[in-house]
Amino acid sequence: MRALSIAATGMSAQQTNVEVIANNVANINTTGFKRARAEFTDLLYQTERAAGTPTRGGEDQVPEGMSVGLGVRPAAIRNLHMQGTLARTTNKFDLALNGKGWFQIAGENGETLYTRAGAFNKSSTGQLVTVDGNLVTPEIAIPDNASDVIVNNSGQVLVRLDSSATLQSVGQLTLANFANEAGLDPLGGNLYRETTASGAAIVGVPGDPGFASLQQGYLENSNVDPVKEITELIAAQRAYEMNSKVIQAADDMYGVIAKGIR
Repeated sequence: MRALSIAATGMSAQQTNVEVIANNVANINTTGFKRARAEFTDLLYQTERAAGTPTRGGEDQVPEGMSVGLGVRPAAIRNLHMQGTLARTTNKFDLALNGKGWFQIAGENGETLYTRAGAFNKSSTGQLVTVDGNLVTPEIAIPDNASDVIVNNSGQVLVRLDSSATLQSVGQLTLANFANEAGLDPLGGNLYRETTASGAAIVGVPGDPGFASLQQGYLENSNVDPVKEITELIAAQRAYEMNSKVIQAADDMYGVIAKGIR
């Protein structure tokens, strides 16, 4: 009886689904977080009779075959890179992206990583860094005597030194885009890594066609919708229960057979 193993694959798949939903809910307040969705695919089919098989007389063909599916398996966990809402913070080092694009972050061994979380700050040397101390690239150094910092929508960083009335440019922020954002490798810490599936990074200036504009004094919220996650959690729980009912029914059928043998 295949029902036991088929239902077991269903329970395993729904467990993965619940784990993905749990991670979404856990990161509901994580800046720049992108919700994920579990994708499933059916397993191989066991064919009892193939469609098109000749009939006994050989004069005709069977119009429909008989194939029994062997269950389900998780195929992918897709990150949904939809725009999150922008929350005003008034912090001059908080930067939000409105549109497509990624901040570039210097990782270990010279590797470039990518993030949507723009909660930046100054290091001890005045350089723009993430909350974990990773340098933002291109590197931007804020002078110690800067009395004001302005980042315009096109990513140009301007400072006012001491009581000067004029603004001076200290750098230009650039963004990266990818042909397939879902192919980026999530590393944790709000960071992603380029992969062959994502394609090579396409670097441009904020505000250019196809690139996000910058909003100073804002942060991008997580794009997790609590109502949607609770709804999907209920559906996953019910699907898990239904698969467990199938296992119970199959067990009862085995029990009938075992009692008949006695």
